[in-house]
Amino acid sequence: MLQRIALMLLLACAVASKVVAADSADRERGAKLFKQCVSCHKVGPKARNGVGPHLNGVFGRRAGSVEGFRYSQDIRRAGVTGMVWTADKLDVYIENPQALVSGTRMMFRGVKDPQDRRDVIAYLRRFSDNPRDIPEAAPTAEHAVAPEILTIRGDPEYGEYLSGECVTCHQPGGEDKGIPSIVGWPSDVFVIAMHAYRDRVRDSPVMQLIAEPLANEDIAALAAYFAQLRP
Repeated sequence: MLQRIALMLLLACAVASKVVAADSADRERGAKLFKQCVSCHKVGPKARNGVGPHLNGVFGRRAGSVEGFRYSQDIRRAGVTGMVWTADKLDVYIENPQALVSGTRMMFRGVKDPQDRRDVIAYLRRFSDNPRDIPEAAPTAEHAVAPEILTIRGDPEYGEYLSGECVTCHQPGGEDKGIPSIVGWPSDVFVIAMHAYRDRVRDSPVMQLIAEPLANEDIAALAAYFAQLRP
């Protein structure tokens, strides 16, 4: 009996949290905030691809799949490996595009305020085929890399020592044969990507498994090693 009551309380809390998340999103405010996006992305009746793909029906859409748009190789790879645009994925991408897809051509500073992101996402829901079937985005866990982590100076020699597992897939010579090259990556991009895997923001189970045991200093060392390499 006590177990059933506890379960009912947990379910009630879960439902309440979703309601709060939904009520906290302001679509009208989101429409105003979206104006900073319209130079690249169109949405609504007669929306067409521009600098970026149109965003009609973005929820549930496989990444890199809008017909006629020329995507970056990394976005296409993300789609091929199964990434679908959900409210949570959009939240991460809008906050910092490179935290989710390192090679994206979306050179956007990102929307740092969680409420602003929720409002924009709520606005985009209007242009989904079945918005009632798409849950509102609950506030995502903070995944941004703290500034002090980005200032850690990695030891390239130690990074080379740690890189054995990396170079079984990523070629140290910079070849790109189905697996993206990480040679010459800026250190901050590498660090952000690895933390995104460690925080399970990026979806690859293999990379999550590799990143999980790495300390901040280990990631900085790997970043320093691959940054100095040249194809």
